[in-house]
Amino acid sequence: MAKKKTVYICQNCNYESPKWLGKCPECSEWNTLEESAPITQSSSAGTRRSKSLKDPKTISEITAINIERTKTYLNEFDRVVGGGLVPGSLSLIGGQPGIGKSTLLLEVMSRLSSKYNDKKILYVSGEESETQIAGRAKRMGVSSENLLILNETSWQNILEVIQKERPSFLVVDSIQTTVSQDIKSAPGTVSQI
Repeated sequence: MAKKKTVYICQNCNYESPKWLGKCPECSEWNTLEESAPITQSSSAGTRRSKSLKDPKTISEITAINIERTKTYLNEFDRVVGGGLVPGSLSLIGGQPGIGKSTLLLEVMSRLSSKYNDKKILYVSGEESETQIAGRAKRMGVSSENLLILNETSWQNILEVIQKERPSFLVVDSIQTTVSQDIKSAPGTVSQI
């Protein structure tokens, strides 16, 4: 029979512990261990091969498929993401605070909204207000009727808006500010993300 095991994960260094500790033994930070979703463990875990385990293939045995990509018309951005955005995919843009991630994403959404003006584009911001985003957009010369701005951090509310608006493109800026009421940990924690 499967046993449920609670794990506590350090939000600073990802150290795992079977019990809560005030101080992480790995990075010595205080109050960083948070309960993670229970992991189901089989009593004979690791002793026999899983029925779904597949043998690896050589690269020449695999047939490549050509995936149609959506160009953003920002040539360098398109090049970095492999020729454009793949429908149904997710891209994570990371970097230090203040280096221009939000500005870059607003420019990408602006290009998409002008080239694909029949498609809705939703920009969700948990860090900046709608007026801050609108101010940046005005300075950048961004103006579009199909570019929607939402200031929200609740995943349940964001999903409701996504289901209502059905956008073709979505930006969540930034993912670590979002929070689900179903998970009892702070925004930005491993469990929430």
